[in-house]
Amino acid sequence: QVQLVESGGGLVQPGGSLTLSCVASGRVFSISTMGWYRQAPGKQREVVATITSGGRTNYADSVKGRFTISRDNAKNTVDLQMNSLKPEDTAVYYCNVAQGWNVYWGQGTQVTVSS
Repeated sequence: QVQLVESGGGLVQPGGSLTLSCVASGRVFSISTMGWYRQAPGKQREVVATITSGGRTNYADSVKGRFTISRDNAKNTVDLQMNSLKPEDTAVYYCNVAQGWNVYWGQGTQVTVSS
């Protein structure tokens, strides 16, 4: 099993920045894609950004130019730098990793963008 622990969520004003971090531990041996998803109240979970083991990134249109995903393969971590935050970015953010045929999720961290 792989355990994921997220950190970095919180309350921020519109236009502000936050960085989310996720570390994978346990039976980690060959993580392929790592990513961040989010789920706002009353909405389905959606992908925010993903990054492959080779560093190829993909972003939701709504966050392009504002969010940056990065990973450290040696430390098994994935970060999400979020700038120019908007109230519509408010959601629970989940870390996600794929290893072999398995997909693992973190417990989620709340991000609230409000004045």
